[in-house]
Amino acid sequence: MRGQAASGPRYSQVAIVFHWTIAALVVANLAIGLLHESLLPGTIPLHKSIGLTVLALTAARIVWRLGHRPPPLPAEVPAWARSSAHALHAMLYALMIVMPMTGWAMGSGRDVPRPVSWFGLFDVPPLPIGKAAGRFGHEAHEILGWVMLALVVIHVAAALRHHFLLRDGLLARMGFRAR
Repeated sequence: MRGQAASGPRYSQVAIVFHWTIAALVVANLAIGLLHESLLPGTIPLHKSIGLTVLALTAARIVWRLGHRPPPLPAEVPAWARSSAHALHAMLYALMIVMPMTGWAMGSGRDVPRPVSWFGLFDVPPLPIGKAAGRFGHEAHEILGWVMLALVVIHVAAALRHHFLLRDGLLARMGFRAR
């Protein structure tokens, strides 16, 4: 099976752009979220803007995916790996929605909720929630941030395993095509 997936079915260019754009934004936001107090002070407005962008792009990606099925995994992929991949992707999709929503809730559940400025271009109003929901959002956002980091590491490790150890070309399905 070595190299077979590279010449087999691939993701569409739109799916590839969604994947890598959202991936870059998620990694950047994890770094900002985890390091904003120590190494990256003053970056929370950027963190919020990126989070809202991830939310919007993920919603668009889900709508796109409803009409465009991903390429099937090669038949040689074992059932356990197939199930694991589907579960991991489902959890990542869920977190790409829930993480921005809990962050938005965290900022919305304050004594005086303020809109979020999206990269200084326009304001996104706070959610109509109370302080208790804001506190829940805060706790959930912190915990789920660590879960997201763990899932991203697992996802990257699995992709690198396919590329370097199994050499099955699976990673190439999500790569940009040379023109």
